[in-house]
Formats: sequence, structure tokens, C-alpha cells
Amino acid sequence: MLIPTVIMGVLAFILVGIGYMKGEGEHLMGFKLAFKMIVEILPLLFFAFIIAGMIQVLLPRELLNKWVGMESGIRGILIGTLAGGITPGGPYVSLPVVAGLLKSGASAGTMVAYLTSWSLWAVARLPMEIGILGWRFTLLRFSATFFFPPIAGLIALKISSYFKM
Repeated sequence: MLIPTVIMGVLAFILVGIGYMKGEGEHLMGFKLAFKMIVEILPLLFFAFIIAGMIQVLLPRELLNKWVGMESGIRGILIGTLAGGITPGGPYVSLPVVAGLLKSGASAGTMVAYLTSWSLWAVARLPMEIGILGWRFTLLRFSATFFFPPIAGLIALKISSYFKM
């Protein structure tokens, strides 16, 4: 985590410097918007990290291995696919959950299926999508992406077996 943090820090300083040098207060406006986002997202992040930590401590390894670990095979991939599809929220929710599950023994294939499904299916987003884009287009998009999460999970499971993940 050190390298991504350093990269983000350097990028932030560069952008603040550019905003400051423009001389029209862009850096201050940027800080105000950043603070607003922090206030909105911090509670969500806080609870997502609590969930990720609790997953690591509360789920017995044997149960986790059986249902979403390397032993789970296609069953785990399908569970990851379904769980990802119904997980609400943005990456602030799903990524800490996946990190917690990976540290607890979930397979890479299952977690790839989870993230792919979370990204492509996003069941919680469907009502808004239907309202804005119409049910025909939403059905077309959902149908076109339906098989990708389990396929991505199977590919990741195969690749991860070479790397002992």
C-alpha cells in the first residue's frame, strides 16, 4: 500500500500546485470539493472496513474454504457471482469486503467473479437503469453481460492456480 499512497500523494501535490499557479483559487475550490466528498464517503468507508475486518474474524476458515475457497470450485464462483450482483454501493463497499474475504481464504476466482458481477450486473442499479435507459436496453445490456462474471471467475481460478494464489 505504500507505493500507491506515495503515487496518489505526489499526484495530489502536483494538481494542487497547478491549481494554485492558475491563480484563480482552483486549489481552494478543489479542497472544498474534496472535503465534501470526505464527509459523504468517510462513514461508508468506515463501515465497509468494519465489515471487512469482521469477515476475517467471524467466518470460520473451514466454512469459508468450503463455500468460497479453493475447494469450492464452480460453486464458489457462482456464489461470488450472485453475491457480487446483489452487493449495493460503490467500490468503497465492495473492495474492502473482497480484501477481507481474500485474507480469510476466499479463492481469487470467486473474488474475480464477485467483482465482475458487482460491476456488470449491479442489481441495485437496475431500477434506475430501467427508468433512464428503458427496460429493453437494460434487458439487452444485462443479457449481454450475464455470462461474463462466472467465465471471468473460471479464468481467474485457472490463472491463479499457476501462481498459487
